[in-house]
Amino acid sequence: MPAYKLTYFNARGRAEPIRLLFAAAGIKYEDVRIEGADWPALKPKTPMGYLPILEVDGATLCESTAIARFVAKRAGLVGKDDLQQAKADMIVDGMKDILKKLILMVLEKDEIKKEELKTDISEKTLPEFLSKYENLANPSGFFAGDSLSWADVDFYNLIERVRAMFPGDHLKGKPNLVKVMANVKANPGIAKWVKERPESAF
Repeated sequence: MPAYKLTYFNARGRAEPIRLLFAAAGIKYEDVRIEGADWPALKPKTPMGYLPILEVDGATLCESTAIARFVAKRAGLVGKDDLQQAKADMIVDGMKDILKKLILMVLEKDEIKKEELKTDISEKTLPEFLSKYENLANPSGFFAGDSLSWADVDFYNLIERVRAMFPGDHLKGKPNLVKVMANVKANPGIAKWVKERPESAF
């Protein structure tokens, strides 16, 4: 069995989809969480100067999406054929724009600009995104094929983040997406992780 070591800050952030994938497959790994004060010393030792990183089989991987895809492959959660794999990749890549806007909103210091960004996301970006993804999910509640994939897990993580920032029933009238969330939460490993994971920021 290979040894996996995931290093990130003491937060959910970009590492949480990876942690959820490890949990979904029941793959053991070392969940290393560093504090901000430790980062300057560690940064020069990382491949590209940012986190998360995953150490496995003598190699160090970076880029959160690349790591998540790698773990998904090891876990058998990338899709059953080339077309399903491409669709899962499409779903994950398609979330990057809204994630960027959420991050910009969180980091914005000017309160007026922050409120403007928040309004734009809640009234335009998020509804448009969810409408498109409702059509991309199938009625059984999966994005790629008829079983759980990393696309479903990544979507679940995004909606968790959205609900923390924008309370409300954003999936009302979107039965396919409601089923996606239910399917992910029904995974025993994910259910256990969500219940027991450390309390941390964002």
